[in-house]
Amino acid sequence: MSDELKQVTHIDNVRLGDDEKSVVIIDQTQLPNRTVYLTLRTAQEVYDAIKLLQVRGAPAIGICAGYGIYALARQWDLDDPAAFAAKFHETAEYLNSSRPTAVNLSWALKRMEGVVTANAGKSVAEILDLLGAECRAIHQEDIEMCRKISEYGLSLIKDGDGVLTHCNAGPLATSRYGTALGPLFLGKEKGMNLHVFADETRPLLQGARLTSYELQKAGIDVTLICDNMASIVMKNGWVQACFVGCDRIAANGDAANKIGTSGVAILAKHYGIPFYVLGPTSTIDLSCPDGDHIPIELRDPSEIREKWYAEPMALPEVKCYNPAFDVTDHSLIAGIVTEKGICRAPYTESLAALFR
Repeated sequence: MSDELKQVTHIDNVRLGDDEKSVVIIDQTQLPNRTVYLTLRTAQEVYDAIKLLQVRGAPAIGICAGYGIYALARQWDLDDPAAFAAKFHETAEYLNSSRPTAVNLSWALKRMEGVVTANAGKSVAEILDLLGAECRAIHQEDIEMCRKISEYGLSLIKDGDGVLTHCNAGPLATSRYGTALGPLFLGKEKGMNLHVFADETRPLLQGARLTSYELQKAGIDVTLICDNMASIVMKNGWVQACFVGCDRIAANGDAANKIGTSGVAILAKHYGIPFYVLGPTSTIDLSCPDGDHIPIELRDPSEIREKWYAEPMALPEVKCYNPAFDVTDHSLIAGIVTEKGICRAPYTESLAALFR
């Protein structure tokens, strides 16, 4: 593996602080122009980092939440296990309220809470040791998941293919290779020549700021396009597959991802291009029957009006609708790629089978 490729695929974007009382993250809002590391020491700082997208990507959010609640718990001066458990539950609820759509956030916090609940008879010191092991396990499991997802995803494309992606699902959003971008990095590692079209991804530009950054740095042939250009590159025959990540997958295969993803899927269906969703099994929510039951985060209208401009591009009184995600109907998805294999329709059966 080249040094450039390894620097991208093995980026240290979320880690536990050396004192184990803090979390260190790359502030993704500063990329690509500046690489800034933040040290999070308070519940408010962890909450804000997730809410403000300083850490983002469903798996990375889960890793940050696991490390975050452990680091906070290490700071508490509580010897009584019952008082510790009550404080832990209160903090987990607070952190979980930072973003509603990505299921990895609640999944990681529930895992950490499960450790506290299952070990109620132990001392606080013993529980803290177990929590430290659990948050590290969450991170290590994601590293292994990403590699397996990358291998399964790479089996769906061949040398010379063009792949279109939306939003960012690379190492910055996960732990190592990524989910939707993982096969592309793995393909590069194996000497394949792939061309990637990266949608800029409005309104927060993760595709422009993060996806094109990661791919360019890794030496992968990437072309940045505006979201409304996906149709023409598909019509031109330049795209053989679409790879996207996900923040939550419902039991029937409906998948929530960054706003605009469902439009890409509809276009891909029209042009006969397979559309794949890639994500770890931790993003599958079997308790959620379908996409209508996935909560969709609404963000500040100013992100549309003024965020990326020197001056506002719309009058302040103009109403804005700014959902962070949309849901792609399962009928548009050719396959859901997980670390346990590739699921095909009917997804109510293939997704459930993953957990048997």
